[in-house]
Amino acid sequence: MNVLSLFDGMSCGQIALDQLGIKVNNYFAAEVDKYAIKVAQQNFPGTIHLGDVREIQTSGTHLMDECDCGHKIDLLIGGSPCQGFSFAGKNLNFDDPRSKLFFEYARLLKELKPKYFLLENVRMKKESMDVISEYLGVEPIAINSNLVSAQNRHRLYWTNIPFDAPTEDKGVVLRDILEPEVDKKYYAGKKLRESYMGGNQLNPKYKSQCNTIYPDDGKFATLCAGTHGYSFGYVPSTSTYRKLTPTECERLQTVPEGYTDKGISDTQRYKMLGNGWTVDVIKHIFNGLETV
Repeated sequence: MNVLSLFDGMSCGQIALDQLGIKVNNYFAAEVDKYAIKVAQQNFPGTIHLGDVREIQTSGTHLMDECDCGHKIDLLIGGSPCQGFSFAGKNLNFDDPRSKLFFEYARLLKELKPKYFLLENVRMKKESMDVISEYLGVEPIAINSNLVSAQNRHRLYWTNIPFDAPTEDKGVVLRDILEPEVDKKYYAGKKLRESYMGGNQLNPKYKSQCNTIYPDDGKFATLCAGTHGYSFGYVPSTSTYRKLTPTECERLQTVPEGYTDKGISDTQRYKMLGNGWTVDVIKHIFNGLETV
């Protein structure tokens, strides 16, 4: 199988394929973030990185000359930048230059005609969703990662891979992914506590999904797609609170533990995990792949 992953990030799609034992002959990745590329390359050294998706050509010398693959991509995957679509953002839709990158996905889908494709994105206004559906020729399937992980992460998946949406909740909650001991740097300092908190109530001025305090017997909200891919904390029995660690964020995304621990900062680890996929959801979808 030859795979082209657009907006590949840290290569969560490759993790899913690898864990399912699906043989990949060539894995092409379009990505520009140097930290995500570093992590993907260290975990999967055979990854063929192509750079900016806008520069990929499907004939000539850029993509197909990278390998002897019969000029055929079997699986096209990607999660185009979502900031212009998200209800949490400004709802700029296709006027946002980041959201316009979706049309690069649509272009390559049309030109390459892969047997299978998968596009992931956030919940969005119906008119934006309808435009994507028209270009791809399929309606999205909504899946919340809370069925397989300890976070609430609502996402839309456009695909022609045959699969049934998961319905069974594995019952994983926040306490299941917490480390028993963490470095003191992840705890909020006194000044920060006074600014953000009054007792156990979050100051409304700072309220967002990124700094809400979550009980450890429930689900955490979506990891933020950006540099703040963590909660401000949860309320353990000691009545203190802290950030989630990068390892805990890996567990939230069902990414192999230590996958992003490749000599980069916590900030960059948080960012790529927040921008990444919940691997167990992608594995569920990829179970529908036939042998190519």
